[in-house]
Amino acid sequence: MGKTLLAKAMARSAGCRFKRIQCTPDLLPSDVTGIHYFNQKTSAFEFRPGPILANIILVDEINRAMPEPSPPCSSACRSSRSPWTWKRCPCRGLSSSLATQNPIELEGTFPLPEAQLDRFLLRVRLGYPEDGEEEAILTRFHEANPLEGLSSVLGPAAILELQKRCRQVYVENSVRRYMTDLTRATRGHEKIKLGASPRASLGLYLASQAKAAIQGRNYVIPDDVKFLAVR
Repeated sequence: MGKTLLAKAMARSAGCRFKRIQCTPDLLPSDVTGIHYFNQKTSAFEFRPGPILANIILVDEINRAMPEPSPPCSSACRSSRSPWTWKRCPCRGLSSSLATQNPIELEGTFPLPEAQLDRFLLRVRLGYPEDGEEEAILTRFHEANPLEGLSSVLGPAAILELQKRCRQVYVENSVRRYMTDLTRATRGHEKIKLGASPRASLGLYLASQAKAAIQGRNYVIPDDVKFLAVR
């Protein structure tokens, strides 16, 4: 469905460093974070960085990996650092992770624990193209891959500045209360096995600020919350 192409297009448009992690049952934490190895030529230990040290990371088919690589993935994506060396990576503070999973194939997959699912901000379902869109895809790829001619429109520093501006979007007390009422209602609903956590409340708050900023507003409205609550 073009998930990898979407992630690459995001990275190239933002002038970011992109890495892809193909999850398999034999994937180890060191394959993600990197390793220290002994260089016999220099007689010293050196660090070989893993794919997690990038601006945009695509974790492909995350449910095919064993649970062990998950903690370093989560901590590194949130801190922009390698948990093994604790050295600042060349991401310059900007790090975003996208993960995909195939819900059709069940053999050789491992269900993601609720604590890991809770760390993802949004869930997007990619279905088949609409009528006419698939023909447009064929036309777009007629001569060459359009990704090759894609140029950046901003850089990581600009994205970090935009993130700071999003945090300045005003949230009125009643709208903030509306967010907490929504998340708290999921914890006592008879048809919901596990309700939303405080991390979900914070994610809804930050995402609502970002959506308002994208719409050109410096304040959040209830419709922003309604739109994001189901994502």
